[in-house]
Amino acid sequence: MAGGTLSGGDPYSNPELFRFVGSMEGVPDFVELAETPAERAAREGWRARGHASLEMAGQLAPGLVLALALALLGRRASSWIGTGLFELEKSPVSPILIAILAGLLIRNTVGLPAIYEAGLKLCLKRILRIGVALLGIRLSLSAVGQIGLVALPIIVACIATALLTVSWVSRALSLPARLGTLVAVGTAICGNTAIVATGPVIEASEDEISYAVGTITVFGLIALLIHPFIAHAVFGGDATQAGLFLGTAIHDTAQVAGAGLLYGQQYASPEALDIATVTKLVRNLFMIGVIPLMALAYHRSTPKSTPGSGLALREMVPFFVFGFLAMAALRTLGDMGDAPFGGLLDTEQWAELIAATSTLSAWGLTIAMASVGLGTHLARLRRLGLRPLGVGLVAAATVGVVSAALIHLAAPWLGGLG
Repeated sequence: MAGGTLSGGDPYSNPELFRFVGSMEGVPDFVELAETPAERAAREGWRARGHASLEMAGQLAPGLVLALALALLGRRASSWIGTGLFELEKSPVSPILIAILAGLLIRNTVGLPAIYEAGLKLCLKRILRIGVALLGIRLSLSAVGQIGLVALPIIVACIATALLTVSWVSRALSLPARLGTLVAVGTAICGNTAIVATGPVIEASEDEISYAVGTITVFGLIALLIHPFIAHAVFGGDATQAGLFLGTAIHDTAQVAGAGLLYGQQYASPEALDIATVTKLVRNLFMIGVIPLMALAYHRSTPKSTPGSGLALREMVPFFVFGFLAMAALRTLGDMGDAPFGGLLDTEQWAELIAATSTLSAWGLTIAMASVGLGTHLARLRRLGLRPLGVGLVAAATVGVVSAALIHLAAPWLGGLG
């Protein structure tokens, strides 16, 4: 027999007979499914752009899918704990809390492969900001202005407290001047955004920026997880006062939004998220004045330093602030008159659109908060050292106490705010 040797006259002993077992007739055996380098190089125009889009989608998909899966897990687990485990009408654990803790568990046990990084960065840099901007649909411009005016004196007092406290504690603990300045602006105004914006103007090194970001992230995450429960206990379930507290006592916009959503889910008080978000966005606007002042103070106290490069307005005011105001303006226009937008929508359709946008915003924030958990490696805390952590702890605690005290003092004037 050609191509093989029969053994004992047995036709099945020919090894060539089984060479194609498992193949599918009519279906070619591809050497590789992906294109060769030559095929990629030959692509031009819309084909090249389409290929690049597919490649980007492939890079983003793992992180996006994982964050979405944790968001879904949070909702399902919360529902099961409430109705299935304890047979309650409302779960005692909010979905967003479960999503964050699940992310922390994954990140700090099995670890997170690098393939998830691009998608998680998208969640934190884009989806979060879109979610915050969409929150504006829940409030009119007049409501935003009213909340902002009431919150303004509390915000100013908390910013001043943070700056003075961090400056004093930094000197007491001999923390480097640049690092102390970064922790001060991060605590006082806008968390990591303020740190990244301030770093270049005071000539901070990458290590100093990284240490400051780590410090603010640690205490912001702790505040995100515990401040909603503290607020509920301290303010007796008053969602207005709780929202003001969350907006002034927590560092980063992402953490404020997450804490407000957690409070709203936990205590069925969605207005706390609205008030916390507006309060935090007003705080963000103080970057325009505080960052140049902190830079000036640093350079005056450090004669050998040279002034760093200035910052454009767009770098000091997060774009989602304008997105939030645009959505509030849309809500204001839609609520005018007898019919939304001059009859373009009926009242029921407008209400459904508002509800759908609010739901989309909540999903975006939950996905982003799952990404916060997935991106927090607790072992990195050891690299920060005790001094930056000590400064961050004192600053966070002091600002929280001052915020709570001022809100209690202002309580008689907060009745109609929510």
